[in-house]
Parts: sequence; structure tokens; C-alpha cells
Amino acid sequence: MERLTILTAYVRAALQNDEGATAVEYGLLVTFIAIVIIVGVSAFGTHLSDVFTNLTGKF
Repeated sequence: MERLTILTAYVRAALQNDEGATAVEYGLLVTFIAIVIIVGVSAFGTHLSDVFTNLTGKF
């Protein structure tokens, strides 16, 4: 019975321990932002390059 009490206390402590959760959340946020930037650059990179090429050709 004592082992069950110890196990229950351990499980409760593990469930209440949220250290590192903030780091994981920031990691996910940084990953999402990086994906958005990569997709944006891929989608608009060629068009943006053409715009700058046209601008430099006019000067």
C-alpha cells in the first residue's frame, strides 16, 4: 500500500511539473515563424527578384 502512495505522489508531481513547457512553446513558435518565412520567400522570391532587376535596368 505504501508503494501505491509513493507512486501516486510521483505521478502527481510529474503531472504538475511544467518546467520546460515554455521552452517547448517558444521552440514551436520559432519553428512556425521559420516555416512561414520560408514559404513566403519561396512564393514571392522570384517575383521580387524580377522587380529589382527591372528597377536596376531603369537606372
